[in-house]
Amino acid sequence: MNARQADRTADRTADGARRADRTVDRTADGARQADRTADGSESGPAPAVVSVVLVVVILGFSFEPGVLLPRPAAVPMLLLQIVTCLPSTRRLRGAWTLAAQILLAPWSGLPGFLGASVLLVVERPVRWALFAVVVLAGGLLAPGDGGVHSVLNGIGNALAHGLIIYALTRLTDLYTELRATRDALAQARVAAERERAGRDLDAVLGTALAEIVRLAGQGTRGARQLVTVARAATDRVRAAPSVHSADGTDIHAGALTPRLAWPIVVATHLEYLIVGVAFLLDDGVTGGRFAAYTAALAAVVGLQAYHSLPRPPGVRPRFVVWTLGAQLALALGILTAPDGPYPQLVAFAAASVLIVLPGRIAWPATAALTGLVAVVALVRTDGPGARGTAVLVLDVVVIALVFYGLALLTGLVHQVREARGALASLAVARERRRIARDVHDLLGHGLSAIALKGELADRDPDPLRAAGHLADAAALAGRALADLRAIPGDGTELTLAEEVNSARQVLAATGIEVRVRGEVANVDEVSEGLFATVLREAVTNVLRHAPGARWCEVEVGQRLLRVADDGRGPLAEGSTAVAGVGGNGLRNLRERAAALGGRLEAGSAPDGRGYVLTVRLVTEPVSAPSRTGG
Repeated sequence: MNARQADRTADRTADGARRADRTVDRTADGARQADRTADGSESGPAPAVVSVVLVVVILGFSFEPGVLLPRPAAVPMLLLQIVTCLPSTRRLRGAWTLAAQILLAPWSGLPGFLGASVLLVVERPVRWALFAVVVLAGGLLAPGDGGVHSVLNGIGNALAHGLIIYALTRLTDLYTELRATRDALAQARVAAERERAGRDLDAVLGTALAEIVRLAGQGTRGARQLVTVARAATDRVRAAPSVHSADGTDIHAGALTPRLAWPIVVATHLEYLIVGVAFLLDDGVTGGRFAAYTAALAAVVGLQAYHSLPRPPGVRPRFVVWTLGAQLALALGILTAPDGPYPQLVAFAAASVLIVLPGRIAWPATAALTGLVAVVALVRTDGPGARGTAVLVLDVVVIALVFYGLALLTGLVHQVREARGALASLAVARERRRIARDVHDLLGHGLSAIALKGELADRDPDPLRAAGHLADAAALAGRALADLRAIPGDGTELTLAEEVNSARQVLAATGIEVRVRGEVANVDEVSEGLFATVLREAVTNVLRHAPGARWCEVEVGQRLLRVADDGRGPLAEGSTAVAGVGGNGLRNLRERAAALGGRLEAGSAPDGRGYVLTVRLVTEPVSAPSRTGG
C-alpha cells in the first residue's frame, strides 16, 4: 500500500469516524439533558420534600375510621412511626422503637403502624409472620359493635396501613439513596468502558505494534511489511471507537420498584373491595341492589388499581379518558344512590385524578370532588350530620393522598433511576470521546513516524543507516505501546520539551529543518500538555500532508503555540476544508483548546505557501488538565 492509497483509506475511515462521532454526540446530547435533570430541579423534589409526602400519609392514617380526633396514645405512636420511617431518623429505629409501639398499640387504635414497623425492623422471614399476627389483632382491636364489618374493617385497615407505610418508607429510602449515589453508576460504567477499551485497543493496535517490533528485528527484509502494518494501524487510530453501550447495571433499583409496588397496590385495593362488600352486607343490602352496588364498587376500585400501577413519569394509562370518566361517573352516581357503598368511593376517583391529570387541573378537581362529598352528605336526609360529614371528608382526603403518594413516590424513584442511567450514558460517551482523542493524538504521530522510518530503511542502500532507522522504528513502537496501555487508565503525560526533540529527530530524518522560536521552559504547566499534544499532531500532519516541505517552524509563547511549514499542506491537495476545520485531528485539538478557554486556527499561510496551525489560550487557565492536554 503506497502513501496515497493509505491517505484515501484514512479519509474513508475518518468519514466513518465522523458518523460515529455524530452518534456519540446524539447520545451525549440526550444524556446532557439527564445531567441537568439529575443536578437541577427537574430531577424531582429534594429528599426532604419527598419525606413530607410520607409524613402527610402517616398523619392521615393516625385518624381512626369514623373517629374525628385520635386517642391520646396515638400521639406517641405517631411520633415513633415518623422516627421509624424517615430517612433522616431511620438510624434510630430498632428494637426499642418496636417495643414501645407494641406497648402502645392496644390503646392507640393504630395496629397498622405496628405492622409497618414490624416489616421495617424485624429480619426476614419472621417479619411477615409477625405482620400477619398484627393484622389479625387489628380486627380484635377495631372499634365498633364487633360485627363482621367492623372486624373486617379493622383487619383491612391494619393490612392497608401497614403495607402502604412500609412501601412508602422503602420508596423514600430508595429515592434518597439513589439521589445521594447518582454518580456511582456512572463511575462503574466508566470503569467498564475503560476495561473494554483496553481489551479492544490491545487486541487491535497492541498486536500491530508487537508485529512492528518483530519486523524491525528482521532487518531490511521486513521493512516493507513493517510499513504496511504501520499504515494500517494509522488508519485504525484515526477512526472513532464503536458506539455501543458499556456494561453496567443499576444494582440498587433494577426491579425493586415494580416488585415492591405492584403487590401492595393489588393487596390494598383488594382489601378496600372486601371491606366495601362487607359494609353492604352489614347494612342489609340484598338482591339486585347488592349485585349492582358490588359491581360498581369492584369497577371503581379496579379502575383505581389500574390507574395506580407503576409507570414511568409522564406515561399515562391507556384509554385514560374512558377509564377515568367511567370511574368518576360510577363514584358520583353511587354517592347519590340510596343505601349505596360508602361515599369514600369518590376518594378513589380523586386519587385517580391526582395520578393521571396535570397538577394545575388535578388539585382543583380533587378539591371540587371533596367539596361535593361534603355537600351531598349534608343535604341528604339520611346523611351523617355535620360531625359525620367531617369524618367522611377526612377519610376521602386521606385515601386520595395515600394512593397519590404511593404513585408519586414510585414515579420519582423511576425518574431518579432513569437520571442515573442517563448520567452513566453521558459519562461513558465522554470517556469514549476522551479515549478516541487520546488514541488519535497519542498514537497517530508515533505510527506515522514508524511508517516513515520503515520507508527510509527500505530505500536506504546503506545497511548501517537502514538498521538505525529500523532501531528507531522499534523504539517508537515501544513508546506507542506504552502510550496505548496508558490511555484506558489515567492517560499519559506529555511534555513540550520532549515533543520538540521528537519533532527535530523525526522531521530531520525526512530532510525537514525544524526551527524553534521562544523559550519552551517558560510555558506554564497548564498550557504545556495542550501545546505538546498540538505539536505532536502538527508534526504528524507535516509527515502525512506536507510533501515538499523544507522547514517547519515552532513558535512558543506563554500562551501561544504556532507551527508552520512550507509544504503544500492538506488545503493545497484539493481539500474543501476551510481554515480551522478539519478531520478528527483538528476537531480533537479544538475540543482540547476550548476546554482550557483557548482557540485553535488552522489553514494556509498568508502568502499561500505552506500551512499554519496556531493555538492561543485566551483566558487564564485555572487548573492543569488531568490527561494529555485535555
